[in-house]
Amino acid sequence: MTGSRSGRLEAIWIKRARRGRMAAAAAATMVAGRGLDGNADQGGRRQVTIIEKEAWQRHMRALNAALDPSARRANLMVSGVPLAGMRGRTLGIGGCRVRILGETKPCERMEQALAGLRDVMYPDWGGGAFGEVLDDGIIQVGDAVEWVD
Repeated sequence: MTGSRSGRLEAIWIKRARRGRMAAAAAATMVAGRGLDGNADQGGRRQVTIIEKEAWQRHMRALNAALDPSARRANLMVSGVPLAGMRGRTLGIGGCRVRILGETKPCERMEQALAGLRDVMYPDWGGGAFGEVLDDGIIQVGDAVEWVD
């Protein structure tokens, strides 16, 4: 149990087209059962993807690199809340909730972005998590993030 640890929403990225670039946003609309409004991937189990700022920083130190975290191709970056092993838990982001359904394993695109990145991301949920959006609402960079169950 993580208790009352809370964190912060550090970044939001919206993918406007499949395999398209990730566009940074200061705010986004979450749609229950769908994901982020305007994102190419809607519905299913992987409605939103989330990475930890601390994990990304570890990956960059391990590779002595400074790749922008949007290269991970996740929708959200959070800090202060560990994602590893949190399958089934509910993460509150601002006034919305996301049920974590699993670990996002890094794909070959990570290796294309930076040699060695896929390997350093693979263990311990280093590629982040994915989940389903439970509430409609607007989230903004800077919003509080915490485990709510």
